[in-house]
Amino acid sequence: MSQSNTEAKTLLALQALQNNPKLSVRSAAGIYEVNEHRLRRRRKGIQSRRDWINPSRRLSDLEEQIIVQFILDLDSRGFPPRLRGVEEMANRLLADRDASPVGKRWASNFVKRQPDLKTSFNRRYDYQRAKCEDPAIIRDWFRLVENTIAKYGINLADIYNFDETGFMMGVIASGMVVTGAERRGKAKSVQSGNREWVTAI
Repeated sequence: MSQSNTEAKTLLALQALQNNPKLSVRSAAGIYEVNEHRLRRRRKGIQSRRDWINPSRRLSDLEEQIIVQFILDLDSRGFPPRLRGVEEMANRLLADRDASPVGKRWASNFVKRQPDLKTSFNRRYDYQRAKCEDPAIIRDWFRLVENTIAKYGINLADIYNFDETGFMMGVIASGMVVTGAERRGKAKSVQSGNREWVTAI
């Protein structure tokens, strides 16, 4: 018998005992085909193993899944959270039931436990630059370069490249973030384009 089926029969037996004070635990166990010892324990308020939360785990399965889904949602929007942000999510849930906050290593251990998550180094990405990943815009730019080369008869040997780097004023550069496990390469955190940039060539 599956665990969910056993649990369903146990709940039915408990409900029958509550509705009929004359019904004995032994009779209810026989009627609903559940273990009598298990039924007695559950009647005393002892949780099932499925509902029991290991003391080393601070959140229930449902709470953990809520955090996972929120992280994946943030990541898909270009705002993957840092480990500290994941820790704050957990602490908000714990604060709702007046529980103590998680420890320093909780967020890191949580990510390792979740097959849908991983940690990755991100790089800040300006909104305007993110828009330029549109293939249509890139094609138009290369077409313009090609036409300029043809128009002025520029020799390929006379074309030079230089690298540009930049950073936003008042914004921390790359850091460790939590992303979806299927993501390839570095995560990108999209920043609004209305910040001041310093450029170095």
